[in-house]
Amino acid sequence: MLELDGLTKRYGDVVALDDCGFSVRPGRIVGFLGPNGAGKTSAMRAVFGLLRLDGGTVTWMGRPVTHDARRQFGYMPEMRGLYPRMPVRRQVIYFARLHGLDKTTAARAADRWIDRIGLEERADSRVDDLSHGNQQRVQLVTALVHDPELLVLDEPFSGLDPLGVEEMSRILQERAEQGSAVLFSSHQLDLVEHLCDDVAIINQGRVALSGPVRTLKDRATHRRVEVDLDSWTALTPAIPGVRLVESRGNRHVLRVPAKIGMDEIMTALADGRTIREFSYGPPTLSDLFREAVAS
Repeated sequence: MLELDGLTKRYGDVVALDDCGFSVRPGRIVGFLGPNGAGKTSAMRAVFGLLRLDGGTVTWMGRPVTHDARRQFGYMPEMRGLYPRMPVRRQVIYFARLHGLDKTTAARAADRWIDRIGLEERADSRVDDLSHGNQQRVQLVTALVHDPELLVLDEPFSGLDPLGVEEMSRILQERAEQGSAVLFSSHQLDLVEHLCDDVAIINQGRVALSGPVRTLKDRATHRRVEVDLDSWTALTPAIPGVRLVESRGNRHVLRVPAKIGMDEIMTALADGRTIREFSYGPPTLSDLFREAVAS
């Protein structure tokens, strides 16, 4: 298990990490969320010793992270670290060798992964001759080629088309099923909600909310109601605590206290109106994110 405990980092008066802590267990996919500048990249860099911390610890399987341990990690940085003039296959083999694979094993692993991402016909092409999406695929493969026990990806879905997102998601799920711990950052909250077992939401360098996605949604103090009405008047006088979150024409999203049951809210909505569609359930991850960041 990867554990970040009490991470602190300052740049003069700027606090990048402020007692930041969360964990990533083997076989789990964790989405690392936060606004721009919240500290996500700093925390990820700390895992690989690329950031000199002012305080806190990073441990893997209960022990301080060593150089040998990091050879079993895979990292996809936000600022891509490929050699633009190096051919794809040669580059993947190079990264495999850096992680300790012998020459023959590295070549076999490189070919297997290049075939997997559909770039076998571009294996001898220079990286800078590839499209942005294909460069992204090569960067992912350099993080995967040695079958890492821990995979850390900073914005891995950025710039991918829908097919690329689907393939990337499938690969991350497979890695988790094979026992790897997977941590990735993203601003695509719908994707994170669909793909991740757990989330950690960071704001101003501190983790504001973390845990299993399903548990966080079920334990929320409010519910999400989506309704399509033939007319709309405010519900606040009828039911205190109900808040309008979003409106598009006659379709509305409401934030409803969890203590208010579905029957009660439906009765209030139906007073003088016709309900065409209605749904009542836990908040979305986007709802939880907005509240965690706002608080």
